[in-house]
Amino acid sequence: MLDSKEQQEEYRGRLAPSPTGYLHLGHAQTFRVARERALTARGVLVLRVEDLDRERCRREYLEALYEDLRWAGLLWTEGPDCGGGYGPYLQSQRMSLYAEYLQRLAGLGLVYPCRCSRQDVLRSIRAPHAGEEELIYPGTCRPLRPEPLAPGEVERLLATRCHWRFRAEPGVELTFRDGFYGEQTRVAGRDFGDFMVWRGDGVPSYQLAVVVDDALMRITEVVRGADLLTSTARQILLYRALGWAAPKFFHCPLMLDDQGVRLAKRHDALSLRKLRNAGLEAKQLQARVTFTSG
Repeated sequence: MLDSKEQQEEYRGRLAPSPTGYLHLGHAQTFRVARERALTARGVLVLRVEDLDRERCRREYLEALYEDLRWAGLLWTEGPDCGGGYGPYLQSQRMSLYAEYLQRLAGLGLVYPCRCSRQDVLRSIRAPHAGEEELIYPGTCRPLRPEPLAPGEVERLLATRCHWRFRAEPGVELTFRDGFYGEQTRVAGRDFGDFMVWRGDGVPSYQLAVVVDDALMRITEVVRGADLLTSTARQILLYRALGWAAPKFFHCPLMLDDQGVRLAKRHDALSLRKLRNAGLEAKQLQARVTFTSG
């Protein structure tokens, strides 16, 4: 249950799937919690489609996403199909917003261009942390001190297809309270390094895109999987840099397969689409999705 303080707020939660494959039981579990918390707070639930992965996002997955969420009873209040006051709700239609806030960070000297490839980072002396999707950057391209850049200089550098990284000053401690896991602390330079905010192929990183979207869509609580706990620390740095208050966070335990591996879109047999086609009824889904927020 939400505490009394949370219930007094104008609650705005969100579902944020990516159409890079069919939704699976792990998505259903997390999205069910998001919907439960929005309903308990008598708030709004936003559907935002994170479709920035140009190579993997497909129209068929987008259409399936809408169908499977509705079949599972995971309904939303605002979204690409029904509109709302904070659209567009497809990330691919919000590129100018991401570029605007990249330029703002560059003007503050908080980001810098980086020409290192993933292989360059892998060859560095710092090894990646287990379970982290982003390697700790060794600082090869990092300026000795912050260097504010004018918009024209940012545009010139973007044309060279460089990456952009946020300066995460080593030793800075980020502490936040998670709605499920309690107090969490991450330290820059130990748990994560200078992280990507813009990729060389012209696409914002997950970290920048979700912070801009959650802030501008006025999301008050982010419900997502526990694998993103360290990403929360990175994102808090971005919220602070852009002068925004961070939302509350509620990270759900991950759903695992029979071998103890977390579910992913490669687990096709456990996709909502395949389970539907096999005859599973929506009311039976609850028996397969056991975790709740209350």
